[in-house]
Amino acid sequence: MTHADATQSHEESSGAAGALKPSPSLAERLDHLFKTDPRGPFTNDRVADALQEAGGPTASGTYLWQLRTGRRGNPTKNHLEALAKFFGVPVAYFFDDSIAEQVNTQLETLNRLKEAGVQSVALRAIGLSRESLDPVLALLDQVRRLEGLPPEPEQHQS
Repeated sequence: MTHADATQSHEESSGAAGALKPSPSLAERLDHLFKTDPRGPFTNDRVADALQEAGGPTASGTYLWQLRTGRRGNPTKNHLEALAKFFGVPVAYFFDDSIAEQVNTQLETLNRLKEAGVQSVALRAIGLSRESLDPVLALLDQVRRLEGLPPEPEQHQS
């Protein structure tokens, strides 16, 4: 096959511009969870240990690596359920594009919050009365104005 044939074959299989992208594989979705879970990123061995500690099926770090890289496919129902439970996602995340998109949007939001230090601010506010929170919120509004930001951050629609 010549380079021109390979290019034409690739273009034909890719479809016209704007065509739907193929759905991520189970391996890609699992790898995404490992890398973007706000508690992580996780190593294969850490997740394997956590699955076992939770009473789930036995899985080695090597097996999880194989699943994440696509070198192994067709994990058992028990493995998928245990992985979904560990990552806090529905099992359908691995197969349903719309559910995966919703979960990924939530993960992105959680990671933005984590990066912004929002968790630390929120934890410090626990237990404060409304009277105590009001000046804290006023101070946050003032800091936002000083940084040229609107008082309320934009809400991203999912």
